[in-house]
Amino acid sequence: MTDTPSPELDHLITGYRRFRHHGWTPRLERWKELREGQEPQVMIIACSDSRVDPAEIFDTDPGEMFVVRNVAAMVPPFETNPGHHGVSAALEFAVQVLKVKEIVVMGHGMCGGCKAALTQDLKDAEPGEGGFISNWMSLLDEARKPVAAQYGTHGREAERAMELEGVKVSLANLRTFPCIRRKERDGELRLRGAFFAISDGQLHLLDEATGEFAPVS
Repeated sequence: MTDTPSPELDHLITGYRRFRHHGWTPRLERWKELREGQEPQVMIIACSDSRVDPAEIFDTDPGEMFVVRNVAAMVPPFETNPGHHGVSAALEFAVQVLKVKEIVVMGHGMCGGCKAALTQDLKDAEPGEGGFISNWMSLLDEARKPVAAQYGTHGREAERAMELEGVKVSLANLRTFPCIRRKERDGELRLRGAFFAISDGQLHLLDEATGEFAPVS
């Protein structure tokens, strides 16, 4: 360990100083409001990928969105077995405590997690060497079968199909949570699927009735 500044940390500190000048000071009234708590209306479930920051894509102010990010924007199904259920805990907090009105699952193009699910190159890897990723992406095992049958397991077309299916799987898994299912049924909560294409910066929304994604005009 060393206390010697690194170029990476220096870069972040420079950004922090810009934030203090452009993001904090001009918005002091907003930050004062947030001292009393948060009341976001929307929860975003997005990928950890550094290229798809929801706050940047949706150009939101502090406190507007409750965001959960993980590999491939996956939601596991409702489970009560012992363990550390990070995504489930965040969902529970957003839905039951914050009472968000909308949950958006946002997948994205060129997703490494979805590619791993498709190729299964990490299937036999040990934890810490790819095994954690492989186990997490096994959430897409069933969705992978028709994608692989139609498109194969390599190439951009196959990867794109897997990325879109990932959004649909997460939406289906959201509806296995009793509290979410109940609130959606009673009109207190809406679920949306979205896809951000890194190649052209275009956001697509899912029409669940047709199963198709269409670009936002």
